[in-house]
Amino acid sequence: MKHVSRTILASLVALMSTSALVSAWAQEDDLAKALTGGDVSLDVRYRYEAVDQDGLSQDASASTLRTKLAYKTGTFYGFSGLVEIENVAEIGSDDDYNSTTNGNGAYPIVADPSGTEINQAALFYTGFDGTTLIGGRQKIVLDNQRFVGAVGFRQNDQTFDAVTLKNTSLDDLTVQYSYIWNVNRIQGDDHANGDWASETHLLNAKYSGLGFGAVSAYAYLIDPTEVLNYGAASQTYGVRFAGKAVVAEGVKAVYEAEIAQQSDYGDNPTSYSALYYHGAAGLSASGFTVKLGYEVLGSDEGGAAFQTPLATGHKFSGWADKFLSTPANGLEDLYAAAIYQHSFGEGVVDQVKVMVVYHDFSANDGGADYGSEWDAVLNVGVYKNFYVEAKYAAYEADTYATDTQKLWLAVGAKF
Repeated sequence: MKHVSRTILASLVALMSTSALVSAWAQEDDLAKALTGGDVSLDVRYRYEAVDQDGLSQDASASTLRTKLAYKTGTFYGFSGLVEIENVAEIGSDDDYNSTTNGNGAYPIVADPSGTEINQAALFYTGFDGTTLIGGRQKIVLDNQRFVGAVGFRQNDQTFDAVTLKNTSLDDLTVQYSYIWNVNRIQGDDHANGDWASETHLLNAKYSGLGFGAVSAYAYLIDPTEVLNYGAASQTYGVRFAGKAVVAEGVKAVYEAEIAQQSDYGDNPTSYSALYYHGAAGLSASGFTVKLGYEVLGSDEGGAAFQTPLATGHKFSGWADKFLSTPANGLEDLYAAAIYQHSFGEGVVDQVKVMVVYHDFSANDGGADYGSEWDAVLNVGVYKNFYVEAKYAAYEADTYATDTQKLWLAVGAKF
């Protein structure tokens, strides 16, 4: 299937290129303008991360600088291109944390290994009405990133070597299909499992014409092709709804609900079936939002649990990252969040966001108390292009993992 999909992609690109290039010979000036008249973007983030984790003899202290430089060409006969280079550099010594590639196992993990790589390198074609075809290394972000995302919190993004077809021909409906033959994971090229070969199919259809919310239906067939990752092979089918509605003057209700079924797929040696469901609701007024949520990643009688290997995992189940992989007994997360966000417009301070979240974690099978966690973040935008951030997570273990505290201090700029 992998070779067939690559052949299809190559054929489509060749077919579109032939007709375009015939006309291009007579319009070299237009081609030159498209290639040289594009947009350059720069994204720089310095971050200090400290980790105090019970059970390890040392505390982690990581100081890293992430730089992304990208160039997006103009459009020529429906074609455009994107190249993005990403570098993660250690500021000072790497001896005080486990980057996952430096061999410092006595320290807690800070999964930001140094290195330089091509983060994105993709060709876009928009010559068909309401349709975009993307081939090459790219970011894929679906819905709220619970199942597929870019892991943007870490210094090295997760990207995909894939072909993607996105269609918006029907009003308020977006249908997206991606075939992925390689996952470029956050650990980078120097990690033994930093590249994740696969024959993965992602299908997502989202309708946003309801007025009070959007509904998505999806099918995600994840099929690693290397023995090391066979255990992550799964097929997931689900439906998600999220939206907001005015309930009083200046007050909005916010809500979301999702349910999905997952089972083994491909060469997974474990036969299992597990359910996922999530519901959350709250109120928002004058920049303040409060909400209560309950998320369950189910277990199949303690033998295996619902997994999300392509997700932006840091965004969910606590920022201490204790549940990036779901325990075999599953996970139940009862959480409450309070958020304040305000944009000032002109001035030194552009925007402010404050968030505090509390989690209570337990097992889906057996009901054991895993532990609890407090998370907090303050993000301040400065002159629109700059920001500073302070973030904290404190996990208190009962029966799962160990007490852990994490602190992040960051400053960044985007142009």
